[in-house]
Parts: sequence; structure tokens; C-alpha cells
Amino acid sequence: MPLILFGHPFSSYTQKVLIALEENATPVDFRCLGPDHPDHAGEWLKRWPIRKFPLLVDGDRQVAETSVIIEYLHLAYPGPVRLLPDDAMAALDVRFMDRFFDQHVMNAAQHAVDGALTGDPVKRRDGMAMAVEKLDRAYAWLETYLAGRTWAVGDMFSMADCAAAPSLFYADWTHPIADIYPTLRAYRTRLLARPSVMKAVEGGRPYRHLFPLGAPDRD
Repeated sequence: MPLILFGHPFSSYTQKVLIALEENATPVDFRCLGPDHPDHAGEWLKRWPIRKFPLLVDGDRQVAETSVIIEYLHLAYPGPVRLLPDDAMAALDVRFMDRFFDQHVMNAAQHAVDGALTGDPVKRRDGMAMAVEKLDRAYAWLETYLAGRTWAVGDMFSMADCAAAPSLFYADWTHPIADIYPTLRAYRTRLLARPSVMKAVEGGRPYRHLFPLGAPDRD
């Protein structure tokens, strides 16, 4: 029985897992959650009433939370691309950067998205202000941290880069990465040129009209 993944192709966290799956060509039955697939939503909610996606199903096992899903794939479906290194200390560095991109980049951008979704001009303004403040801090730190690195933790594409790709993709839409951060801008460009990331981006392209801040005419 193939793996099943419940999610949406425009969701940053769904893309994070899709990138990991694509890196090792791991077969998966992707079940899109949306109004066109009410049967998928019903099964998903029956399996995971917390109402968060993506959700990975492997036979009788259900795995939630993106970082845990990728760790599970690393253990149960290893491939040539080792998304976590075998060395425990090096793996800790990957886990830290994975959390950094989720918490300090993607979640920061989400403040602006959530504010815009309310339809309230004041909440939209306040959400954007909070996102800009947090993203500026993250961008400045990443500019220094990434110096001399090809990927998030050196020369190895890892789980941290799976998190970085959608995070920086949407964060730059929300609050563009300024020219004063050339290292970070170059890293985002490298991510978007990687085949697994390109596939995830293309999968979400038909849904760009859903971006509440207005999707830019690029990427």
C-alpha cells in the first residue's frame, strides 16, 4: 500500500513534506484537501480531528507535524538523499535550522496572512507590521549565518532546506528580502532552482489567487 499524504499544494507545510518525498522519489498517494474533494476532507478529519495538515498515513500508522513526518520518512523510507545526517550533533544543527525556518520565517509571515484574511484593515495593518518586524530580524540573522554555506547546514541538502524553501518563498512575497541581504537572496534562488522545490512551486501555481496579500508576478 503506498503512502498517503493529506494536504494542499499551496500550503507551505504541505510543500515542505512534498519536497522531502520528491528528493528521494518516494511514491505517495497525494490527497488534496479542498472543496473539490469532500471525500478527502472527511477521511482526513476522521483520522486527525485536530484539523491540521499535512498528515501522512502509512498503513496503520498516522504521522502528523511536518518535521516528524520527514524524520519518519528518513527512518522508514531512506533514500540516497539523507535529509538528516547520521552524526547526532550534525543532526541537531539540522533540527535547529528546521525549527528556525518554521518558527521565525514562516510563522512570522503568517501574521500578515492571518491579518489579511480577517478583512479588517486594522488587523491587516497590524499583522503586516508584526510580520515585517519579525522577518527583518530573521533575514538579518540568516544573512550572517548563511555566509559560506551552500545549503542551510553546509554542503548537504537536508530537512532544514525542505523547511527553508516554502518559508522563504512565501516570506519574500510577504516582505521582500532586501538587496542588503545578497547571501540570503542567493540562497532562496538556489532553493527555487532545485527540482524538488520547482515541482512543489508548480503544484501550487494554480492556487496563487488564494494568497490574501496578492501574489506577485514572479517566481
